[in-house]
Amino acid sequence: MTQNLFSRYLPILDWGRRYDRDRFVGDIVAAVIVTVMLIPQSLAYALLAGLPPEAGLYASIAPILLYAVFGTSRVLAVGPVAVVSLMTAAAVGNIVDSGTAGYIAAALTLAFLSGLMLLTLGVLRLGFLANFLSHPVIAGFITASGILIAASQLRHILGVEAKGHTLIDISTSLWSNLYAANPITILLGISATAFLFWVRSGLKPLLEKTGLPPLLVDIGVKTGPVLAIVATTLSVWGFELADRGVAIVGVVPQSLPPLTLPSFSPDLISQLLVPALLISIIGFVESISVAQTLAAKKRQRIDPDQELIGLGAANIGASLTGGFPVTGGFSRSVVNYDAGAKTPAAGAFTAIGLMLAALFLTPLIHYLPKATLAATIIVAVLSLVDFSILKRAWAFSRADFAAVAATILLTLLLGVEVGVTAGVLTSILIHLYKTSRPHMAVVGRVPGTEHFRNVRRHTVETQPHVLSLRVDESLYFPNARFLEDQLSRYAADVEELTDVVLLFTAVNEVDLSALESLEAINTRLRESGIRLHLSEVKGPVMDRLKRSHFLDELTGEIFLSPHEAVQTLDKSSATTA
Repeated sequence: MTQNLFSRYLPILDWGRRYDRDRFVGDIVAAVIVTVMLIPQSLAYALLAGLPPEAGLYASIAPILLYAVFGTSRVLAVGPVAVVSLMTAAAVGNIVDSGTAGYIAAALTLAFLSGLMLLTLGVLRLGFLANFLSHPVIAGFITASGILIAASQLRHILGVEAKGHTLIDISTSLWSNLYAANPITILLGISATAFLFWVRSGLKPLLEKTGLPPLLVDIGVKTGPVLAIVATTLSVWGFELADRGVAIVGVVPQSLPPLTLPSFSPDLISQLLVPALLISIIGFVESISVAQTLAAKKRQRIDPDQELIGLGAANIGASLTGGFPVTGGFSRSVVNYDAGAKTPAAGAFTAIGLMLAALFLTPLIHYLPKATLAATIIVAVLSLVDFSILKRAWAFSRADFAAVAATILLTLLLGVEVGVTAGVLTSILIHLYKTSRPHMAVVGRVPGTEHFRNVRRHTVETQPHVLSLRVDESLYFPNARFLEDQLSRYAADVEELTDVVLLFTAVNEVDLSALESLEAINTRLRESGIRLHLSEVKGPVMDRLKRSHFLDELTGEIFLSPHEAVQTLDKSSATTA
């Protein structure tokens, strides 16, 4: 019992017992590839979050180690990601000026609060709450965020100062400062961006033509950003371009992640609570989506509640080691998977590689131009932009289209916090709207069968004195009155009506409000000389009804099927006649 409990909360005890040489080799190879990719990514996302570049490395070490202990995904790579980094910049930038010690402290506090929220949700096993954020809304938010991120990085490509957290603010700021653009920075930025786009599409076929093994081809493709960094850094150093206005990374501390503490200022915490909650929601949804997608390919299982604990521990770890909010990243996780990672130990080995980079490689990036890091971000996030979701949503569901469009527009025009808040609220409102107006259908028997179908869609047999109504939704407070209104409308259209049969085929739940509505329906029909019957009532629903007085007062009967109901009521009608 105790061992199962420990294994549940410490998945490392499960996969660690089966660790062997084959898994070790696969994890080491994957770690090397992912480490190479993570170094420029981590630096770039720290830049996006408005933090010193080393913060990106720090945020990619302790969180990975902690997730390896507490997480359930074998291949999820945890660390800074574009959307969460943008949300961090938006949240902290609204409170503290960038580049100050207070900004760093606020970022640490944001990571701590996010981690605490995730951890609490995991312990309380509330992972299901993420299901209330619809995937179309998430897709819309990520698309808008990708545009915002790319726009925000144009200032580094142009070599100008620009601020803003909305598309209008960023565009206005860029336009007003365009006169100060640095031609050399523009050349470096555009060259790096073009090269990185080519690496994504053209480098792999080129390497495959050389006859290299697939593993070396993959490594070569993943090192594309590193090549851009090396080339542009050498150019800045060799031609002394920093003296000609090219912004560079500058001095990066050559050390392991420091021990840090978040701020416990009540005022700061109160200002960061809502952003922390939004970051937690978006981070968890993104992470669990990636983890479950990759796990399904190998028939592995992901525990959403334990994932909350793993991500919570990772974010708390980031807050204690100089980082900022993190989550499971799509690109790095896919690379980890494709490179052959077998267990979360691959993440631990990646963390060791990043430690070595923090200790020995940071002096080499002193002359790294910020334009190159901006190019890395732009190329990465533009792959997130997907306007086809609007077309698909419009064709499938107008309500989903409205939710996606509103999320995209609000995110672009009012910022990520407003956008994601609108997305969450819209998802919940759409759910409530749909369930508050459940589909109901008058049904009849398909000739020669015992099957009952919608009278509007099929040629069916009906009885003039019997109204069979199928309810296609669980009954609870938002739709209880709707059931009353619809039944009254249907009953009013049938002059010879003596019996109403409610088909509960799709009813999985009846709450107290719905029970009161059923009692009201029963009373009204009785006063009109009409009996109320139920059919195909599921066991859990029947158990609930038995705990009330409804069945005692029911004027009709409970039938196993609509066929049985119609046969019985036909005989009853014939006997009465």
